[in-house]
Amino acid sequence: MKPITFLLFFCAFVYAGYSQPVLQHLLNDPALKHASVGVCVTDLNTGKEVLRHDAEKSLTPASTLKLITTATALELFGENYRYKTDIALDTADPSRILVLGSGDPTLGSEAFGNNPNAFFTYITEALKNVLPGDNAYSIYVVDNLFGYDGISPEWTWIDIGNYYASGAYGISIFDNSYKIVFDTSDRNIPPRILRTEPEIKGLTFVNHLSLNNSGRDNGYIYGTPFSYEKTLKGDIPAGKSRFSIKGDIPDPGLLLGQTLAEYMTRAGYRIEKVETARQDYLLRFSNRNKPLAYSVGNVLCTQTSRPLKEIIREINVTSNNHYTEHLIRTLGRNQAPDIYADALQQGIDFVNDYWRQKGISTSSLTMYDGCGLAPQNAVSPAFLNQMLYYMYTQSRYADAFYQSLPQAGKDGTLTNFMQGTKNGNSIHAKSGSIGGVQCYSGYLIDKNKKYAFTIMVNTFNGTRSQVKSAIERFLSTL
Repeated sequence: MKPITFLLFFCAFVYAGYSQPVLQHLLNDPALKHASVGVCVTDLNTGKEVLRHDAEKSLTPASTLKLITTATALELFGENYRYKTDIALDTADPSRILVLGSGDPTLGSEAFGNNPNAFFTYITEALKNVLPGDNAYSIYVVDNLFGYDGISPEWTWIDIGNYYASGAYGISIFDNSYKIVFDTSDRNIPPRILRTEPEIKGLTFVNHLSLNNSGRDNGYIYGTPFSYEKTLKGDIPAGKSRFSIKGDIPDPGLLLGQTLAEYMTRAGYRIEKVETARQDYLLRFSNRNKPLAYSVGNVLCTQTSRPLKEIIREINVTSNNHYTEHLIRTLGRNQAPDIYADALQQGIDFVNDYWRQKGISTSSLTMYDGCGLAPQNAVSPAFLNQMLYYMYTQSRYADAFYQSLPQAGKDGTLTNFMQGTKNGNSIHAKSGSIGGVQCYSGYLIDKNKKYAFTIMVNTFNGTRSQVKSAIERFLSTL
């Protein structure tokens, strides 16, 4: 056994001698001079860490936090789980049509290339087969599943009101986002608002936008959920006959009900009223013994979402915050069915409990949302790697999780990452970036070479492209 022991010792010595300069080269990069950097590389064949630097340090993960939310959802619900949105009649009032939300983020979504209005066409056609056309009806949208605190309290003011920080509720429509369309062709006057797409009744804007010549979109929408007055600040490109920025729909449930009413009216129905469950929810907040304002009768038709494996691929490939925030609340509501329990916090608590039960310490994990938008989120590279190792080697849904990750140089947020570099085609990973944060976490699989890796860089002084290049060089050496 002595020659074998010597060989193993020699290989470990050579690898250690090789790996430390590789790691040090990354840490010494000028763009990272003042940064906090965490690195962890795990051999998937053995489960052993082969490279680490401050791997136990809690750092801001940005969108790499989505790996935790999507992995947990896969583990709990399975890859073929589907959301269902039921259309039913109220047993106490058969003239009232109920739209029962289950938290499906895909209704009217553009993510899969479908017609965003297909949902309304399908529902209207289905109702024509069962509802008499000579009666008057009302529409009541039950969007209270997650309550109405649709955003994290830790999201920043500059984000709230924009499409990437849209609220998550029991009903979603059109990705809970709308476009403001501008005419910026006259460089001598402020951008002129033409319309919103879709039209949202009652929505008004205080327009403080200016024009730039850089061609960059620096326009922001400020405003709280359920508020119909928004403020526009920043600057957008001049010289465009049509330019748009996207915002958060103030009340998605109400817009869904109003849109369905328009479709049914065109089909010959008389719709006298459109309401959501929000007012009744707020009235019952201080008196839970007060009966619900509706009673679900026969289900007339059901809209079913795509399977979860496709939803999490959309999340991880395009870094879809909207889908992720519905997912973390779906986890929470599954654990606490009471609609007055905080679905977001319940989801976060479940994530922590689940991974602790799998033997992975969550002491480094702090979550304020599911998508990574809150700057106060924190996790260690070691935690992410341990979770990645579990998902690759032990999860029943290992393939669905792996396939949900974008391939470097090819897909989504990694399209321009590792192009033309060694190991580029071998990497499937999630990126994460917010102010002063650049992270990558995922897998490098090349024949027998199999690694899970996490590189987290916080508060860097260089440009983002310089930091990205430094990480690319590091990954090319693995």
